[in-house]
Parts: sequence; structure tokens; C-alpha cells
Amino acid sequence: MTVAARALQPGEVLMVTVTTPVAGDRIDLQAFDHKWAPYKADATTWKALVGIDLDIKPGTYPMVVTAGATPEARATRELIVVEKKFVTRNLTVDDAFVNPPESVQARIAEEAARVTKIWLTTSPTRLWTTPFDQPVPESPNSAFGSRSVFNGEARSPHSGADFPSPAGSPIKAPSTGDVVLAENLYFSGNTVILDHGLGLYSQFAHLSEIGVKAGERVAAGQIVGKVGATGRVTGPHLHWASRLGGARVDPLSLLDALRQPKPVR
Repeated sequence: MTVAARALQPGEVLMVTVTTPVAGDRIDLQAFDHKWAPYKADATTWKALVGIDLDIKPGTYPMVVTAGATPEARATRELIVVEKKFVTRNLTVDDAFVNPPESVQARIAEEAARVTKIWLTTSPTRLWTTPFDQPVPESPNSAFGSRSVFNGEARSPHSGADFPSPAGSPIKAPSTGDVVLAENLYFSGNTVILDHGLGLYSQFAHLSEIGVKAGERVAAGQIVGKVGATGRVTGPHLHWASRLGGARVDPLSLLDALRQPKPVR
């Protein structure tokens, strides 16, 4: 087993490569109390993306690969996750997005349940065949994992990266994916979620316009919408979030993991 990544820290994506002495039909890979979805690179080589969730504590975690029923067909490697410091950002928004009125509580709960169900679904087919590209050209100005304080009240950590793109700028699919959600949500405004397969998802939030429909398959580079300022925002920007096996991971780490990540010990 080899592991490559920017770092072994919360929010990072790992590219795991497993080589077996003989060809086989499947392997199982488990880490962080989750079963990940390997895919075959050649007859004796498997690869898998593994996500370290934002809330994973520093420590040593076993990664176990099983390729058969015998003891020789099982291998374990330790992953040593180290602490990562996240900044705090203070934001001012409409109070209805900090303390929503009773009239929208049922809507918020229903939307949260639907989106959570999406994150926890692992489609069996890998749709991406090339590295991911940024959906917009601008560099992010708000870091993944930032601790968010809205109107003086602490809320959940920032689970994506924000890009200061002008309103109306086109948003391109970073890779091939199936549209599993394309609608207005209370907090994230006009939102598109793409399923890239094997538990990997992209979410684009706060759009001014949605350019796709649920059920569509989009190609890498296809426009899925336009940058806007809908939902809980302070101004126009693109919020791009990634989920991998339900784990909240930095989309910039995903870009790195699918290109040429560095081996880690």
C-alpha cells in the first residue's frame, strides 16, 4: 500500500494505491470506520480516494486492505493524522439566516435530510477519468475549515472553498458527473450537486442561475450555472464543496490528489 496526499490532516484527500501479487476481482479497503470504494487501475493495481473528515482528531488510524479470506490476503497500514489549525472568520448576514424563523424550520430540516442522504450514497461507477479542474478561474479567498461566526454567533465550520468570482460568471463542472440536485435551498441558495461516482460529490452554492436539471449527466467543463449571491452570503461568490464517502474534504486537496500528490509516510 502506498499513500499520496498534500498532508495527513483533517479535510485532506488521500490517493491510496494497492498492489496485489496476483490478479483479483475485488479488494476491500477500510479506514476511519468507513469502507471506501477502490477501482482497478490494471490487473494487479487498485486505487482509491480516501477522505479525512474535518472532525477527525489527531492520532493513529489503521487502514486495512483485504483481498481474500486468508491471513496473507490482509494488510494494515497506520495513518498518522496530525493537527491542523483553522482560522476564524466573522461574517455579518441577514439575521434570518442565523436564527431562521419557525416558518422555515420544517423546510430546513427536510433539505438537510435530503442532502445528507446524497452524501451517504455511494454510486458504483467511477465517472471521472482525468484530474479535476477548478470550476472558476479565480483563486479562493476563504479557506476550507474556517470556523464561522455569523452575527457574533458561532456556527458550523466552513465545509468548502469560496471563490470571489463576479456575479454571472459561468461555473464549469470540474469533471464528469450526474446531477443529483439542482434547486434552491434555504442556506445555500441556488445549488447544484454532482455525483462523480464512488462516493465523490461536488456541490456548487449561491448561484444566480442554475443551468442543469437533476438526472442529467454533465461532461467535464460543461457549464452548470452562474455565480451569484443567493442564500446565506455576504456578496457574490462561488462556494465549492466536496464530499467523499460522506467526509467533508477540501476541494483543493481533491485537485491535488487527482494530479501528482506527494507520497506520505
